[in-house]
Order: sequence, then C-alpha cells, then structure tokens
Amino acid sequence: MNVLNKKRWSPYLAGTLLGVLSWFAFLTAGQPLGVSSTFVRAAGMLESTVAPEHVSANDYFKATKVKLDWEWMIALGILAGAFISSKMSKEEKGEAVPALWAARFGPSPGRRMLGAFLGGVLLIFGARLAGGCTSGHGLSGSMQLALSGWVFFACIFVSGVATAKLLFRGGKS
Repeated sequence: MNVLNKKRWSPYLAGTLLGVLSWFAFLTAGQPLGVSSTFVRAAGMLESTVAPEHVSANDYFKATKVKLDWEWMIALGILAGAFISSKMSKEEKGEAVPALWAARFGPSPGRRMLGAFLGGVLLIFGARLAGGCTSGHGLSGSMQLALSGWVFFACIFVSGVATAKLLFRGGKS
C-alpha cells in the first residue's frame, strides 16, 4: 500500500519528514518552523483595510511586519496537505460533534464550534504571549536541542492531560 494513502502514518516516518522540513526551512529561509505570526499578520492585513494608519503606528506591527512570507506558505501548506491527505486516504467525512464531546457537553454543533473558536483564541493568545507556537517552540526548539523547547513540550503534555481530565471527566472514550 502506498504510504500516502494510509489513514495513519508511522510516527517515525512523520518525525523524519518533520526533521527534513525543518532542515529545509533553515536552509532556504534561515528560519525555524512556525506559523503563529501568520495569524497576527492576517489580522494586521485585515485591519489595514479599514485603519491603515493604526497598523502603521502600532509598535507590534512595526516589529512583526504585515506581509506575506514563508510562514504564510507553511500555513497554506498545512491546509492543503490536510485536504489532500483526506482525499488520498479516503477519510473525507468529518463529524460536527465528536461522541466524546457530545457525552460531556451535548450534541449542539453551535456549542462545539464556539468551544473550538474560543480554544483557538486562547491558543493564539498564548502563542503570541510566549513568542511562538507549538511548531516554533516545540518542534524547532527541541530539534535544536534548546532547553526551552523541551520545557515547552513537557508543559504541553502536562497541560493537555490536565485540560482533558477537567473537560471530559466522567466521559467515555
């Protein structure tokens, strides 16, 4: 079977490919992997359509330029890759409300979307507060053997387990 058609890849293959992608990013862009700045830049682009003077005077946007760059290409590649992967693996159907979520919070797709949106807002707020995202701190940092990358990964796992236990206590998996 072609590896591209599999529903789940070997973690060893995926890890190796992430390492190659990281090496390629350093080679071609001189930057580690990361995408959280893309969302901030997108907000700056949208804001500049209605208040360009505010964006040009904003200290954050002076430091984090509002532009299309290599991070945009990674973000688009993630979306395109997920779409292509779902088509090739024939795993196209999604579920608006996963069973575990429905058992804990009810079957409302609106509540699920609101939860996902608020989770995303918290995630991007935390990523910008920390100066990077999971791919920037965790993947790129740990691949460079930075202590901060390993501490970040440990915190991700601990907080993920704690959050799952808090949100889904009593739910069946």
